[in-house]
Order: sequence, then C-alpha cells, then structure tokens
Amino acid sequence: MVNAHAFLFAADPVLHQLVQQAPGIVASRVTRPIYEALFSSVISQQLSVKAAATIKARFLALFPENYPDPKVVLSMPPEEMRAVGLSRQKISYLQNIAEHKAAGQLEDEQLAHLPDEELISRLVHIKGIGRWTAEMILMFALHRPDVMPLDDLGIYNAMNRLYGLDAPHKSAKVKMLALSELWRPNRTLACRYLWQSLDNAPLKSSES
Repeated sequence: MVNAHAFLFAADPVLHQLVQQAPGIVASRVTRPIYEALFSSVISQQLSVKAAATIKARFLALFPENYPDPKVVLSMPPEEMRAVGLSRQKISYLQNIAEHKAAGQLEDEQLAHLPDEELISRLVHIKGIGRWTAEMILMFALHRPDVMPLDDLGIYNAMNRLYGLDAPHKSAKVKMLALSELWRPNRTLACRYLWQSLDNAPLKSSES
C-alpha cells in the first residue's frame, strides 16, 4: 500500500521514494503549553529517553498536581531539585524559564501565534534554550508543519545516507537547507520520516 504522504514530496524523487516505502506516520495535533515543553526539553538535554523520563517524573512529583508553578520553582531549594537527578546547570536553566513565566513572558496566548522565526528568536533569549531546542518545541509541542532543524545530527545522518552530502555536518548545512526547500511546506513531516529511516528517536542534536 502506497504511503498517503508520498505525494507531498513528489518534487524530491529521493525523499518521495523513501516515504513511499515507509510506514505511515500519524501526526499529532495535541499541543502542549510552551512553558511546560521548555521544562521537558531542558530536563531531557544530553540524556537518554528513559533517564529523562525518570528524572522528569521525579521532578514533577515535587509539585502539586505535577505542575511546576514558577513561584514554587523559584522558592525551592536547589538541593531539593538536585536530589531528583538534576545538574546545577539544568537547575539554573529551569529557574530562568520560571522567571520568564512569572514575568508573564511565556504565555501561549502571546507566543503560540507568532511566525516560526519570531518565536524561535524569543525562545533562544532564554538561558539554556538554543535554536535546536526551540525548533523541537515548534515541531513537537506546537506541531508547526514546516520546521527544518539543521543542527540535528539525526537529520544530517539520514540526509548524508540518502543524498551523499560528502561534507561534515557544519559544512553540509547549506546543502541540507537547499534540499529541504523541495519539501516545503511539510518539512516537519519530512524530518520525521528521515528520523524514522534511521530507526532513531528524534531529539539528537549538535547543540551543547
């Protein structure tokens, strides 16, 4: 049975063939609050999926109804957060996110409607949030359809295998971006098929 998404990538014969032969991906439309998604992203940085889920569950259990109220986060002793497995650096990042939320700067009503680049620009001003993390928020929390995370190592590896980029990741980004123009306005979905082609979970990046 032909994958129903294949026609979206007819302009790129290579990706079109990959998607044709791939299991179909079901795109979720359930959005997550940006504030909570930022917390999850920071906790998950440089951790396996399993370790991140464990630490996140322990962290959220510190709060009533598992909601990290910014005022509670900011008043909580760092040692209490350290005890659930968070590094001092991540605690600092989470506190910074909480400060932005407490100041009314992370309200979905103000941010969720912004164009992709404007929203990314807002998010990367938060300590601990780089462009790649912001792009993951757009892709997986807000389900923006046309995000291309050039810093993602999985995307680079998949594209290198498919297209023979013949260049290190940093040098290949111009070619990656040019190739992705053929996938507009569905680059998020294209990336999900690229990740799937590696049999990898997403969220692997060169962001430090």
